Amino acid sequence: MIVEQRTYTLHPGRLKDYMRLFEDQGFAIYEQILGNVIGVFATEIGPLNQLVILAGYNDLNDRMARRAALAAHEGWVAYAVQVRPMVVSQETRILVPAPFSPLR
Repeated sequence: MIVEQRTYTLHPGRLKDYMRLFEDQGFAIYEQILGNVIGVFATEIGPLNQLVILAGYNDLNDRMARRAALAAHEGWVAYAVQVRPMVVSQETRILVPAPFSPLR
């Protein structure tokens, strides 16, 4: 298993708008296609105006296939057009659980 950490830095004041759209229009599609959404978080201390999403995959091939299916979904594309102007930057990391991690 691998975990993808996606961190979106948003324009100041846009986090609530982004989260509302994600909940109303994007999350059901995201969860349906990606399958293993571990969590969605907003930063409270440290860098602000950030949304962090953790999603689990079997391996990099599984991730690539699911991300491609998401990018091709009509509803996701319509959602992305709305939120893209809110995003300042995006960072993606692939995390590999330690052998003793509860999440393996």
